[in-house]
Amino acid sequence: MAKFKQRGKTWTYYVYLGIDPLTKKRIEVSKGGFKTQKDAKAAARLVELQKDNGTFTKESNMPFETFAHDWLKSYTRSGVKVSSVRARGKEMKHFISVWGPYPISKITKKMYEERILELNEKYSHNYMDGIHACGRMIFRKAVTQGLMKINPTEDFRIPKKQLTVEELEKEEEDIIFLEKEELAHFLKLTKSDGLEMDQIIFSVLSYTGVRIGELLALKWTDFDDNQGTLRITKTLYNPTNNFEKYELLTPKTSGSVRTISIDEMLIGMFKKHRIRQIEIKLKNRIIYQDNGFIFAREDGHPQLRKVVETRLKRLLKKAGIEKNITPHSFRHTHASLMVEAGANIKEVMEQLGHTDTKTTMIIYTHVTQSMKEKTSQQFSKLMKGLLL
Repeated sequence: MAKFKQRGKTWTYYVYLGIDPLTKKRIEVSKGGFKTQKDAKAAARLVELQKDNGTFTKESNMPFETFAHDWLKSYTRSGVKVSSVRARGKEMKHFISVWGPYPISKITKKMYEERILELNEKYSHNYMDGIHACGRMIFRKAVTQGLMKINPTEDFRIPKKQLTVEELEKEEEDIIFLEKEELAHFLKLTKSDGLEMDQIIFSVLSYTGVRIGELLALKWTDFDDNQGTLRITKTLYNPTNNFEKYELLTPKTSGSVRTISIDEMLIGMFKKHRIRQIEIKLKNRIIYQDNGFIFAREDGHPQLRKVVETRLKRLLKKAGIEKNITPHSFRHTHASLMVEAGANIKEVMEQLGHTDTKTTMIIYTHVTQSMKEKTSQQFSKLMKGLLL
């Protein structure tokens, strides 16, 4: 029920709207300047009717930063992946840095669009999709909770950037992989100079194209030596590289859940590694926590990504390979060798668990172009021999 007060010669109404779900404080709207109490009552009645039918919005003075952080807490409680929460928090900062103390209700479509276009000059299309998705979720929630009338993100689409020749070339340079001869040399070194598990880790990465997180999450239940398969159903999430603080998450996309066939050589490596792991368990039985990980440390926890990266650098140096190779480069290497062996794009994508054709197409184009050049050179040699 509304309350009314006379202030000098004018009247003011106060209408109670309920409890703010974020701050847990009373929400009350007031307005003064009415010449008579009757005018104030009529205006208050209109507010109450709008409240009852859900059309009333009390624009909030809540700072954008406050609402954004409250939204992120709510988003976290919704059961999304930890990695998704981390990504949203990072994306959110691009808005907080410019609008932090500014009232969320005062942010306009023009302000939002200008900020997105500004960021679009700096970041990739994929990353911008994430930032825009985060903005849409925040402002949609603000409108739903009655803190603002208009969603500034509505009907806005990020314009696609026209890449320059230099940017297209840089994009191709970012996809680095080992040539067949380089890979063979590297894998021989993992056997002769590698540390514990180096040979099997880099062999599995090379022969299957799995992501490093997928590899480190593998358990013995995922390995079927009778069928000769690996089942990919999860990925290891450990951004702090703390061996005890890890999480097993669902893979990157639905297409990433897959069963991969492996050859006799890898099956033999897995069997040999299982025997070696049993020996390590017995040796470290007091501290060993057996959670079934294939690539486990000596205490049973899954191996750290950072350790794999450090060992990779060591072996690359020994091999004299100066390319900027990362664990992910073995996916590109595997894809390139599949194409060279005659696989089509669909087969490569299924093996890698790709849903986006972009990376696969760049590798496919690069390899097929190289193959065409080799064919052309072979033809030239043949004709040269005939013409002499």
